[in-house]
Amino acid sequence: MEKNIRYILLGVFVSATLFLTGCKEYLKEEVFSQLAPENYLKTKEGLTSVLYETYAKAANMNSNNSIYVLGPQEFMTDILYQSGDNVEATIRNYREFTWDPNMDFLIQNWDSYYQCIRNANILLENIPSSNLSTAEKSLYEAEARFLRAVSYYKLYFFFGTVPLRTSTSQELSLPRASDDEIKQFITTELKFALENLPTPGAEAQKYRAHKAAASGYLMKFYLNTKNWTDASAISAQFLSSFKNYSLYAQYKDLFKVESENNPEYIWVRPAIASSDRVTANSWSNVSFPDNFKSAPEVGLTFKSTWLNWPNEFRIYDKFYSTFEAADKRKELMITYYTNTSDQRVELRGSDNIRSFKYWPDPNNVGAAHGNDIPEIRLADIILSRAEALNELNGPTEEALQLVNQVRARAGLSGLKLENVLTKEAFREMILLERGHEFYNEGHRRMDLIRTGKFISDAQARGKNAQPFHLLFPIPQVVIDSDPAIKQNPNY
Repeated sequence: MEKNIRYILLGVFVSATLFLTGCKEYLKEEVFSQLAPENYLKTKEGLTSVLYETYAKAANMNSNNSIYVLGPQEFMTDILYQSGDNVEATIRNYREFTWDPNMDFLIQNWDSYYQCIRNANILLENIPSSNLSTAEKSLYEAEARFLRAVSYYKLYFFFGTVPLRTSTSQELSLPRASDDEIKQFITTELKFALENLPTPGAEAQKYRAHKAAASGYLMKFYLNTKNWTDASAISAQFLSSFKNYSLYAQYKDLFKVESENNPEYIWVRPAIASSDRVTANSWSNVSFPDNFKSAPEVGLTFKSTWLNWPNEFRIYDKFYSTFEAADKRKELMITYYTNTSDQRVELRGSDNIRSFKYWPDPNNVGAAHGNDIPEIRLADIILSRAEALNELNGPTEEALQLVNQVRARAGLSGLKLENVLTKEAFREMILLERGHEFYNEGHRRMDLIRTGKFISDAQARGKNAQPFHLLFPIPQVVIDSDPAIKQNPNY
């Protein structure tokens, strides 16, 4: 869908429609329009509006959600630090592993996805009796099931098992599904989507689902559940089937607004610079140091329309020091800057390095920038396949060459088998490579969990990390609203 229409949020209209349907006996007015409440969801116009809203909820980009969906995936890792503004106390709890069910940002990672699931269920229940063509019915069903599966994917790896809502007619109070039920549901839905969605480039509009997106999420699900055999199989299938994807030549430019149509992005959270910030990328606002004027090492000069918030996201010195000297990927970080008094201010040495991975949008609108945020890109498929192959067979030439593809784009020399003699050594090397490749993209927490390093790494940094911290607590407001939902242990 085009950016000017893709997130036309018709939730109010849909909600009003459902409300009017429920009280039509009271109103006693016969409405003969095609858009009457009782038949609105039978029309293409009605179903398309709900579909667009479903995409919006799956992206979860409203207001500051662009940063507070990414943040909880990195604040408790070795990458991201924060200080300033009224969110500092909350983010400190994430960083120090002193979480509780009442913390901010938890509900942002619950509500939007369940709203997506609700909308997907509304679509699936109304598609069969609608006036859509046969082909449109098949497409809308595949899109709805894909978006619903992606929402459950995100809920599962954030909170663990959750209530499995597949119909709007289910009881309001619903307990959490079993682990096997959730896993089976996600894989079944993504396989259906993979079979029935269009091929990349053939989707009806940009940013709508396609086979490569379903394949990528299925591979990621297999990887994060340590199903190495299926992760290896589907990653091989992906690389042989979707030849239109390639690594973008310049890593430094990959995440700029001007480059968002690049051939590496498989699935993104779309952003647009608009005054209502309905789909805004807010990363730049939290990256500028105090009184920032320019950063000579990356050629960035502050523009008067950009915002410099007191909420500041910082990169740990220790993480920065793990990059090889020639690694081009660190060129999106600054270690010093010139302030408004033309003084040089050093950032390195106090965990104060700044990341401009999402380069400020030259056409921003206030706090809103238009950088799409990648959720799956080709580099992830490549490194994930290398990891799956290593877990199955140990270091192999094929797995090594996959890693070297990504390293070559970063300006680094290739690794050799003599550098990684054991499965454990190669696992550590791939984890390091993923950290360098995907910092500030929301992958680090799951990468550390999958490789068994999340708790031990945090403890080594002096944090209060315990095994139960592999999952976040379910928001207390959710527990309070439904007694059938039981809290995760130790919260």
